[in-house]
Amino acid sequence: MDAWWHEVWLTLQTEFSDIGNAQHVTQITLRLLIAALLGGVLGFEREHKGKAAGVRTHMLVAMGAALFVLVPQMSGAEEDAMSRVVQGVIAGIGFLGAGTILKGRSEEHEQDVKGLTTAAGLWMTAAIGIAAGLGKESTAVLSTVLALVVFSVMPRIVGIFEKP
Repeated sequence: MDAWWHEVWLTLQTEFSDIGNAQHVTQITLRLLIAALLGGVLGFEREHKGKAAGVRTHMLVAMGAALFVLVPQMSGAEEDAMSRVVQGVIAGIGFLGAGTILKGRSEEHEQDVKGLTTAAGLWMTAAIGIAAGLGKESTAVLSTVLALVVFSVMPRIVGIFEKP
């Protein structure tokens, strides 16, 4: 029976050996935390404005996108393979974004479309997650700041020009 448990122990060690050293643990942790944090910032802004996709959704999208590129990159994937992974993430997030778009009719407008900004925000959040997952943290932070400007400042600017 001891030999059986020893074999189980060796199998568990092999299965959890994908993180080889402290550098890999630090890289993975940092990249996923940055993705989650930046996604959370954008999600907080959206949730604060009462939009459907909030903090948790944005955090999961950013971390998911980061993980999708992080794993193959750390496994030594070639550039063309990474390109296909990124394409898959972009296409996949499109389906998630499409679920947030509602088209209808209202009394004020003949056709009313809602959720486009939320869908675009989720798409941007995935891109930020990809950047963080690839180790481009500065690009991810700068992109988050610019997205916040679009979410927060642009409605005010547009409001100034739309006033009668």
